[in-house]
Amino acid sequence: LASPAAVVEATWQGLLDGSLPTALLASLKRSLLGLLLGGGTGFLLGLALGLWRPAERLLGPSFSALRQVAIFAWVPLLTAWFGLGEAAKVVFVALASFFPLLLATQRGIASLPAQLGEAARVLRLSSWQRLRRLVLPGAAPSIFAGLRLGLIYAWLGTIGAEYFMPSDGGIGSLMIGAQQLFRMDLVSAGMLLVGLTGALLGALGQRIEARATRWRHA
Repeated sequence: LASPAAVVEATWQGLLDGSLPTALLASLKRSLLGLLLGGGTGFLLGLALGLWRPAERLLGPSFSALRQVAIFAWVPLLTAWFGLGEAAKVVFVALASFFPLLLATQRGIASLPAQLGEAARVLRLSSWQRLRRLVLPGAAPSIFAGLRLGLIYAWLGTIGAEYFMPSDGGIGSLMIGAQQLFRMDLVSAGMLLVGLTGALLGALGQRIEARATRWRHA
């Protein structure tokens, strides 16, 4: 283990020469792209499963079974399907953020009280009006809680993808390169940035969730 002073020095040098910020930015871009792809798909499918019961009966058990598969067990298949380039890493991150949004959206809609459906019929709301004015606001706490988890899972998935797949840049790739050179101080500096970034992303997710659902406490 490197001493704390050596880790601080390696972190400072990495910040000065730009290697740590460049690697961190590359990883954050992968996280965001994967979250948009996987989280967006999960939200739309969760919406379909929550609103349409036949779809839930048809696809729900399959998604529940796939959810039990450890995320890193998908690496051999993803590399076979998408190769070892950027596409495989983005799909891996998307898969990591897919299930939190899918389950949160589906459960949020399924838990809505039946009185909302009765109110929609009484008010003669169209399907779009019912979705926009009743369903989405009612399920918002669950959906944004899923988004917060998806944000964290996307970041963890990014680091895992960079560890297990050849990477053109990224904080995980930098740590692997440092480990091969026995630069434990740089490895620890990367771990420090990974932890701090994860904590910041978690705080950001909580802030978004609180702001998006603050009307419920008004």
